[in-house]
Amino acid sequence: MTSAPRPRGPVETLRLSAARLELLDQRVLPHTVRYSPCSSAEDVALAIRTMVVRGAPAIGCAAAHGVALEATRLAGQAPLDFDAGLERAFTLLAASRPTAVNLFWALERMRRALDGCRPAAPAAVARRLSEEASRIQEEDVASNRRLGEHGAALLRDGSTVLTHCNAGALATAGHGTALGVVRSAIEAGKRIAVIADETRPLLQGARLTAWELAEDGIPVTLITDGMAGHLMAGGEIHAVIVGADRVAANGDVANKIGTYMVAVLARRHGLPFYVACPTSTIDAATAAGHLIPIEERDAAEVTGYGEVSWAPEGIRVRNPAFDVTPAELVTALVTERGVVFSPDATKIRALLDA
Repeated sequence: MTSAPRPRGPVETLRLSAARLELLDQRVLPHTVRYSPCSSAEDVALAIRTMVVRGAPAIGCAAAHGVALEATRLAGQAPLDFDAGLERAFTLLAASRPTAVNLFWALERMRRALDGCRPAAPAAVARRLSEEASRIQEEDVASNRRLGEHGAALLRDGSTVLTHCNAGALATAGHGTALGVVRSAIEAGKRIAVIADETRPLLQGARLTAWELAEDGIPVTLITDGMAGHLMAGGEIHAVIVGADRVAANGDVANKIGTYMVAVLARRHGLPFYVACPTSTIDAATAAGHLIPIEERDAAEVTGYGEVSWAPEGIRVRNPAFDVTPAELVTALVTERGVVFSPDATKIRALLDA
């Protein structure tokens, strides 16, 4: 592990250093700023699985670099061994987490890059894959900037927005999706404040969203997950903006567990519920939300946190990491290609074909 001083300015979720990828370890934020070095696909897969890095776009970028790192590591081997090693890398990375579709999108893009440079020597292939991984990372930041500009137009000056989980710079290669909309609105001169719910069980809202907004000097108030309805009823929230881990072809949205409840509350109180994501998060091959695989994580995440346990030993636990919000509850999808109001299969197909 490599430590770094508390950063100021843009958060660096992923950074390249020599022949390795360094990932900001999000398990130890906000109290410790530490980078985990990765030199192979196995290192990156472990970092994804253990949530050193999280957030669909960031996972996709990390996986792309994982393929490139493995290619660089194996570049001195014979072509057959090189190809076999890369196949193992693709398989290992694809198995790291099941729900975030950006992971599979990035791996497919890396496979196309690999197929496009055959039958070049392993060293040349490794260079091409490294270039493609860096391009994916750069394009993610650019996409977030564009969707942020589109989304900023939806927020009124003086608005307070609620967000669930973390869909900021920490969940992407930079700027963020849901928080990218907030950042872009503020850059456009609007006064925007954020209410971040804590996002049980891993507290991404409390540990990550609150931290990165405070780093940027953006007004943020932390609440528990159960307080959102009370604040909506009191008129203290004007809009909800969340990210997404996968959007089905019909507009259903898989996002961090608890998002569905927030969407229902927003509908009950007449508030817009916006989902901000790049088009790489839209899975045209999955027709509807009930077909999205939902990751079930370890019970220990629910029974305690860190070294503290608060539940009876041996208690039965459910821990789905995501839920699905039906498209009918989504006011609009905000993407780098524009805003899709009341998303459905026809509108999403037109967006992807644009």
